[in-house]
Amino acid sequence: MNPALSSRGSDAPAQAVATSSAGDAAVVGAMRRWLERAVIGLNLCPFAKAVHVKGQVHYVVSHATDAEGLRNALADELDALMATDPIERDTTMLMAPTLFRGEFGFLDFNDFLAEDDALLADKGLEGTVQIASFHPQFQFGGTTADDITNCTNRAPYPTLHLLREASVERAVEAFPEAEAIFERNMRTLEDLGLAGWQALGVGPAEDEPPKP
Repeated sequence: MNPALSSRGSDAPAQAVATSSAGDAAVVGAMRRWLERAVIGLNLCPFAKAVHVKGQVHYVVSHATDAEGLRNALADELDALMATDPIERDTTMLMAPTLFRGEFGFLDFNDFLAEDDALLADKGLEGTVQIASFHPQFQFGGTTADDITNCTNRAPYPTLHLLREASVERAVEAFPEAEAIFERNMRTLEDLGLAGWQALGVGPAEDEPPKP
């Protein structure tokens, strides 16, 4: 299994963080900064703060060099998520900092996402786990690359976010008008603007892949 790093939010009791390298720690640090400053700080996902503060977000850095390697890592993490109590690990973020880079990185990543659904079906996890995705070059159809609304799905590294369906359903039930989140996020980012997003210092981290 690939090296994993788990950590609690700053308001939660301290927990040891196991790192396999300084490079992995840098990747996780960038993802935590993105989560805290953008996702939670801008309230792009009202459900994120609780699992972050409780230390229920599990971070995994994959050093896969091809799509097959990442698929194997994803399979491992799906098994691990299902084998772990949600109180300890509610959700997993699997980052692939060495894959899907360059001019066609996002298109290649998009092609890979079809394998997510196939893997969920193979493991009988449809309706139990869903996989959200983020990429530094994410772009909605019909937008330009510099459209600020693309930042709703941008993260420092290509990322697969494993979510328990039961947890998502509970969160949606507790949040009034959950269906309005997407439109509200568009307005938030349009008000923020590209300069405001860049000032957050949350990526993308595309220039130099971290060394394992």
